This record gives sequence, structure tokens and C-alpha cells, in this order.
Amino acid sequence: MIVNHTDREWKPNTTVAAVIERDGRFLMVEEETADGLRLNQPAGHLEHGETLRQAVIRETREESGWHFTPRGLVGVYLADRAGSDITYLRFAFAGDAAAPEGAIALDEGIVAVHWLTREEIAAQSQRLRSPVVMQCIDDYLNGILYPLDLIRDLR
Repeated sequence: MIVNHTDREWKPNTTVAAVIERDGRFLMVEEETADGLRLNQPAGHLEHGETLRQAVIRETREESGWHFTPRGLVGVYLADRAGSDITYLRFAFAGDAAAPEGAIALDEGIVAVHWLTREEIAAQSQRLRSPVVMQCIDDYLNGILYPLDLIRDLR
């Protein structure tokens, strides 16, 4: 049976992101995308069988090499990708990170890891993966941080 686009069940793409701040700078990754080089927090898709917390720890390690320890949830963001029927449901976590040991191999498409101030990130707003990136940083800077037990993993 051939299923066309209009017959598919719509589901948002569940993603996670790590908001990591040290000395007024945020850990950001520069990645190749279909739209060119973009800046993003270490972020990616939830994989089958893992919790949101496990996903953000894994994605941060794969994309930046840093070992992430979530402290809280900054927010849950629902955003449509411009010009498509794709919707992202992003869970943004804030926490601490420990530096990688030795040489690291980053995910395919990641070209650099940067520590940038909010002002440096805002100055490159046209290069952000989505407007949600800046919103997560601003929410974090405004003190929004929900306890991790807000999320219930019922497995």
C-alpha cells in the first residue's frame, strides 16, 4: 500500500537541547545544515528507548564532546520549521558540563564548538538554527529553571 503525505499521521519531532553557561559564555555548536552553517546549542532528536535526560546527555557528548549534567528544565518549545510541515517539540535543559578528555570525534556535520556570550550569539541571529535557540538562552538568563522531576519517565 502506498501512503501519500496527506494520509500520514502528523507527529512533532521531539528534540532536546543543552543550555550550558560558563563565565557568561554559552556552549554552542556550529553545524552544516541544508541552509548552510548554523549555530545551535548541542541538540538533537530523542531516540527510541531513551529518556529525555539520557537524550540530552548523549547529544551534548556527541555534538560537543562535553559531559553534560542537567540541573533543570528551561522550557518546552513548540516551533514550526518555516516553509514545511515539520514541527519541533524541544525540551531545553540547563546544567553543568565537564570538559572532554583528549581528542574527540564529533557528530557528522559539526564543524566547530564555541563558547559565546549572549551578545555574540545575538549578533549572529541570522545564523541560528532557529529562533528557539535565542529564546532558550533568554529564558535561562531570566532565571527560568524547572525541577527535573517535572518530567516523568514511565518505563
